[in-house]
Amino acid sequence: MMENAPIHRWLVVALFVICSVMKTVTSDVSNHKYKNGDAVPLYANKVGPFQNPSETYRYFDLPFCLPGDLKEKKEALGEVLNGDRLVSAPYKLDFLVDKDSEMICSKKLTKQEVKKFRKAISKDYYFQMYFDDLPLWGFIGKYVTKEQKYYLFKHLQFEVLYNKNHVIEVNVQTDPTALVDITRDKEVNVDFMYTVRWKETDIPFRKRMDKYSQNSSLPHHLEIHWFSIINSCVTVLLLTGFLATILMRVLKNDFVKYAHDEESAEDEEETGWKYIHGDVFRYPQHKSLFAAALGSGTQLFALTIFIFILALVGVFYPYNRGALFTALVVIYALTSGIAGYTASSFYCQLEGTNWVRNLVLTGSLFCGPLFITFCFLNTVAIGYSATAALPFGTIVIIGLIWGLVTSPLLVLGGIAGKNSKAEFQAPCRTTKYPREIPPLPWYRGTLPQMAMAGFLPFSAIYIELYYIFASVWGHRIYTIYSILFIVFIILIIVTAFITIALTYFQLAAEDHEWWWRSFVCGGSTGLFIYGYCLYYYYGRSDMTGFMQTSFFFGYMACICYGFFLMLGTIGFRAALFFVRHIYRSIKCE
Repeated sequence: MMENAPIHRWLVVALFVICSVMKTVTSDVSNHKYKNGDAVPLYANKVGPFQNPSETYRYFDLPFCLPGDLKEKKEALGEVLNGDRLVSAPYKLDFLVDKDSEMICSKKLTKQEVKKFRKAISKDYYFQMYFDDLPLWGFIGKYVTKEQKYYLFKHLQFEVLYNKNHVIEVNVQTDPTALVDITRDKEVNVDFMYTVRWKETDIPFRKRMDKYSQNSSLPHHLEIHWFSIINSCVTVLLLTGFLATILMRVLKNDFVKYAHDEESAEDEEETGWKYIHGDVFRYPQHKSLFAAALGSGTQLFALTIFIFILALVGVFYPYNRGALFTALVVIYALTSGIAGYTASSFYCQLEGTNWVRNLVLTGSLFCGPLFITFCFLNTVAIGYSATAALPFGTIVIIGLIWGLVTSPLLVLGGIAGKNSKAEFQAPCRTTKYPREIPPLPWYRGTLPQMAMAGFLPFSAIYIELYYIFASVWGHRIYTIYSILFIVFIILIIVTAFITIALTYFQLAAEDHEWWWRSFVCGGSTGLFIYGYCLYYYYGRSDMTGFMQTSFFFGYMACICYGFFLMLGTIGFRAALFFVRHIYRSIKCE
């Protein structure tokens, strides 16, 4: 119990720092109160193909009218990571000031500019703006199939709802009669205009964001979510009931049998899992890599728990720009000490000596593949001139966070783990030479066992996966974090139980190399999630193009790899607890 005390203190300190940082990040810059005639901030954010959420470009990459005082909004780290690039919009929406067909500018579009607009309309481009931190969207034009013509919208109609001195809601529509034909490659004169209507409402200011989260809470959506929960709970009950019944009966018979054997025939040859008691706690191969995987998995588990805590307390409300990305970067940096402590402590328990190399491996096991993926995808985004390409300054900031926060905390955690002097608790002594593992049927191999271990946890979460994917890689809003947290708990329970069951059957077959097997079986759900990525991309989405495909499969590979490490750690910890328990219950020579 004492060896876990540094982790507990670390978690408390990390939680306090995270909450303080997120409170600063999510606090309002202004009080959102205005007087009659005050200028309400309106920022143009980005444009892009509606079906490709990662492929977005700066608003003025298209030849819209430029405002007289073009200013870029200073953005937080999370906003930049989210691909937001806010600039002042050409529309002026003063508080409680109606405007009717106000002219922005009269612009003569060149042939190249006409081509650019037409190409955007053919790809179903949308625009996004923020008015008093409220998001609004619209399309830049339309294609009429019957006429085979491309039309550009030139007149936007804003409707703003207010309550006393607060902006409550904003909507934008296009005037269906104000169209410009840009089908042919020729110069076109366009008069860009807008209309503003202010209307009073009784919706209080504190509920103005409810509109954006109502979609995910509609009755038919909630029914599906609860069906997912019931499906998962039934899976858990059946699995745990089956395992509890089988394992308890089998183990009881084993204990009775082994106790009888000890009393009646001491020289009789042992069989089953007791037969390999001298090998079951033999340290695994590549123990430095194994300890590093446990450290990284523990850190990712802590990261997930902290994210859930912030979500459940309401930090990630809809369109809180960049809050999730800021939280991920900050929490990952602050929890690196957990990875260092866990990896170094366990590595020293396995009688490892080169703990410095183990720490380097721990620090690079997840960050290494993520960095390589980022470099490739950022290069692709730069080639496309997309907003997903991170500016050099942001890359420097992330590098400084890694160098000044993540790495020192990793080293400090490693030193604390090395000095913890914890010993590996093995109920049985390990023999000098390992026993030979008997030939096993094909279905007891690693890959079939991984397939079996990953399928059950995946079946408990696959319904909820669609909504998560539609939110991350689409335009849906996901706000039912309580249900997601329940699904996550179910995922952990199923992973732990199925890994315990497979470990028991492996030991009963006198196969004592269970360390790595329990880890990869626990983590195999990550491979099933990546398989679901293929189904979602080609079967449930309309995403196209090299950039979107690269971003989807590249970053999902990193996410699934993270799930592999996290669930693998959970699977191994559960299996280790079980193995220690059963071998403590028998008399080992």
